Amino acid sequence: MKIRPARPSEAALIQELIYELAVFEKAPESAQATIEQITEAFFAQHPAVFCDLIEDDQGEVQGLGIWFLNYSTWTGTHGIYLEDLFIRESARGRGYGKAFLRHLAAICIDREYHRLQWWVLDWNESAIEFYKGLGAKLMDEWTTMRVEGSALTALSGLNQ
Repeated sequence: MKIRPARPSEAALIQELIYELAVFEKAPESAQATIEQITEAFFAQHPAVFCDLIEDDQGEVQGLGIWFLNYSTWTGTHGIYLEDLFIRESARGRGYGKAFLRHLAAICIDREYHRLQWWVLDWNESAIEFYKGLGAKLMDEWTTMRVEGSALTALSGLNQ
């Protein structure tokens, strides 16, 4: 297995994997990122978000991880926020997910970041148990908040 940064020529593959993730999460209509947006985001001169691909021993891409830096005012250091970790269904159970989380944990340790965090859907019990087995803890005292669509426009005050 190999984990490596995605290449600009793989933007369509990234889009395909994002769509597969959206199907798994029962929201295929939500996967709207275009190849142009993916290219601009991941392959800019100074990207703010990163995409790594997970290959099997034959060099076939079996998954991806999309992540970016966050910051903790409590620790005074950056951390990594894992936006998406997706392993193709046919490749699950082979250790790719665990290897990817180890990869990000190693980046955190190497760069002296103090946190690696992500969200998991509450119905995905197998993933929750998997993550707990790696030492992750549920942050159930926090509630995720989101403003989007027309509410975001209204909040900005720019629609007036």
